[in-house]
Amino acid sequence: MAEPRPATTIAGLTDELETLRAPLTRYCYRLLGSAADTDDAVQETLIRAARNVGRYDPSRARLTTWVHRIATNICIDMLRGAKRRALAMDLGPATETGELGIPLPPERWVEPMPDRRLFGTADPGDIVAERETVRLAFIALLQRLSPRERAILVLRDILKFSARETAEILDSTVAAANSALQRARASLAADRPRPADVLDPEGPEQRELLARYVAAFESHDVAAMTALLREDAITSMPPFTWWLRGGERIAALMAFSDVCAEDRLLVTAVNGSPGFGQYRPDEAGVLRPFAIILAEPCGGRIAQLVTFLGSAARFGEFGLPEVLER
Repeated sequence: MAEPRPATTIAGLTDELETLRAPLTRYCYRLLGSAADTDDAVQETLIRAARNVGRYDPSRARLTTWVHRIATNICIDMLRGAKRRALAMDLGPATETGELGIPLPPERWVEPMPDRRLFGTADPGDIVAERETVRLAFIALLQRLSPRERAILVLRDILKFSARETAEILDSTVAAANSALQRARASLAADRPRPADVLDPEGPEQRELLARYVAAFESHDVAAMTALLREDAITSMPPFTWWLRGGERIAALMAFSDVCAEDRLLVTAVNGSPGFGQYRPDEAGVLRPFAIILAEPCGGRIAQLVTFLGSAARFGEFGLPEVLER
């Protein structure tokens, strides 16, 4: 048994736990696919770890291994009996009409996550590789695995824990953990996410693309919008299972209705990718939050748009104002 620690050591460990908040947020989000559930899991992990920090034995495990074991158990417990979260593209073929159909409940959808919560105050140059593994499409792909396979794949292939550490975290044997890892890799090998360019806050080309898209959207310029969308671009609008493929069809659909004619966009960062806050005027003409939009670019054009209807209450999480000045 480890010797009791002095209070100063415990205080130092407690401070170190807080530095793990952003990494734990990324880990739990990859497993859960829900922003709200991730918040709950991370908070409960830090509470349990702080409560038991006096019992942590550094001779047996690294602090991050010990904390990830707590987080993994919490996430797997939360996933018991839960239905798989998904994107519209995972639920059926592309739609041929503009009919949205019947909405599914919130717990069926992978939810967007703001970069400011995923990465905290990390230097943008240090998190380029991490951005790829929090892309919305990758999070949705992970949800196809069982919770344990999901955890093992993330721990080994993304977080680079050793086979022994991963087995300890999952309370398993190394052989069983390695077997589950191989199954998880095989399950995902045949269906990787579409390629996309991750967020490049300093990149002038990406900034120009987003600025041109905002201008085309706000001016309702169908020709300009079509030019900015890839020919194989896709768009969807959770909570509806409707989704559409084809840049020209997407632009034509937006031109068909003037419902967005007075809307405005403000750039933000969503799941390691560019995104927008979409504002819509209320009865008094004040621009209020309407929806968070993920906008994934690829090769200098927009490859995917996901408009999260019903996300107006979350604008503050993305650093977006509650009222947009005209």
